[in-house]
Amino acid sequence: MARKIPSELVDELSLYVAEKKVYPREQDGFTQRLRKAAVIWLLGMYYGFAWLQWDDRQAVLWDLPARKFYVFGLVFWPQDFLYLALLLIMAGLSLFFFTAVAGRLWCGYACPQTVWTEVFIWMERWTEGDRNKRMKLDAGPWNREKILRKGSKHFLWLVFALWTGFTFVGYFTPIRDLAARLSPFEWGGWEIFWVLFYSLATWGNAGVLREQVCKYMCPYARFQGAMFDRNTLIIAYDPLRGEPRGPRKKGKLASVLERARGLLPLDVATSAVVHASQHRSAADLQAGARATTGLVVDQQHGLPPPPEVNSPDDLGDCIDCTICVQVCPTGIDIRNGLQYECIACGACVDACDMVMDKMGYPRGLVRYTSQNAVEGKHVRLLRPRVLIYGGLLVALAIGFAVGIAQRSPLIVDVMRDRNALYRTAADGSIENAYTVRIVNKDVAPREFTIRIEGPEGISLVEAGAVHRAAAEEVLTVPITLRAAAGVAKGRVDLDLVVESDAEGVSETEETRFFGPF
Repeated sequence: MARKIPSELVDELSLYVAEKKVYPREQDGFTQRLRKAAVIWLLGMYYGFAWLQWDDRQAVLWDLPARKFYVFGLVFWPQDFLYLALLLIMAGLSLFFFTAVAGRLWCGYACPQTVWTEVFIWMERWTEGDRNKRMKLDAGPWNREKILRKGSKHFLWLVFALWTGFTFVGYFTPIRDLAARLSPFEWGGWEIFWVLFYSLATWGNAGVLREQVCKYMCPYARFQGAMFDRNTLIIAYDPLRGEPRGPRKKGKLASVLERARGLLPLDVATSAVVHASQHRSAADLQAGARATTGLVVDQQHGLPPPPEVNSPDDLGDCIDCTICVQVCPTGIDIRNGLQYECIACGACVDACDMVMDKMGYPRGLVRYTSQNAVEGKHVRLLRPRVLIYGGLLVALAIGFAVGIAQRSPLIVDVMRDRNALYRTAADGSIENAYTVRIVNKDVAPREFTIRIEGPEGISLVEAGAVHRAAAEEVLTVPITLRAAAGVAKGRVDLDLVVESDAEGVSETEETRFFGPF
């Protein structure tokens, strides 16, 4: 018979918990300066590339009506879909490779959600103040100051979101033309729709949802565990050194690395972390710390009791200031272990290093390392999954580069006349009609000649004709092949060769000539 679950336990483990707003504290340090540089660089490319000109055209443009993609000096046609597929595969493998080696670098430094959210948080700080002021403002009544600050924030958000949507559409419609048609307002319906759609998406995701997109909408946080192992570099707290945590005054207690207590055993430190996660301090609660500790708690069975604190000498290096929680953009407590909400931004690393500097303790209580390194075990950088991901990525990159370098600026399609298999001329000769489509992918005009290679007796009626195609023009050329009476019987295979005036540029297409059976 099934066991009944006590009602008090059901109440404690409610599956529906209201999300508390996260107020990330501003933090300076190496990783945060690196993140700011990444944000500026990536947004600079996004907003700048659309305005660059290349050969009297937009440098980066996805011209969907013409079915052509312009990327600086390269022009990709529908026939070049293979290269797009290779790029997508390489992007996926790059994500797998860097995640296996260095954790969630993509999430912390390059993900569009992270990049735009960081900018929106900057604007929020400019208008509403630091963390404490923002919390006080939200808790206070609506008055003139609150309306002005909230209104200014949303005004900046709206302007930036509209500029983002405008720039996005500018990659599909030439942005200079789009800007010229802004006054007088002559945008089309679809242009208006997509500008507003992406503006709303930017405002909602980066301004309102923020960390909830990463926690509940992005699938990457869920399958990252398949790429992680104990040698993967992650943001990790060192419980052997930090536990048991507790407040103290500066200069009253040396680091455990500098006094006789030494490091805790792994099982004792783990027990202390589990205990702290279940019985959070008032400072933790005030900081809004939350974490997914279920996996750790499930493993509590068999662990020794947490260490007792009978004197200050029993404490670890963690002073339980919770600044690592206050700076976290997802609001988790990194001291509870690796959690899927962690985006590896490194804010907690800089915050903890700042506190350790003030206390006179060595840095690295929270650091960018691997789980094996924290536990003092051997770290293996070159592992099978890393070698496999890296090998495939290098092979695809080489193939992509070689393909781009050897890509022909000429596309040839040959289509037979579908109205008649063949026709008989007055002199008894057999004729077949074809349509040759020549695509000049070059950015310069070219001249082309057509010839055939096949059995003797079959000739091109228009032999020697020169066909001129402008830059990026699709040229349609009707041709006729003729065979003397009795030469071609049934199906005859032959090759049609299109040669360009550019040195070494030619394309050969197989086709068939039909005569009486």
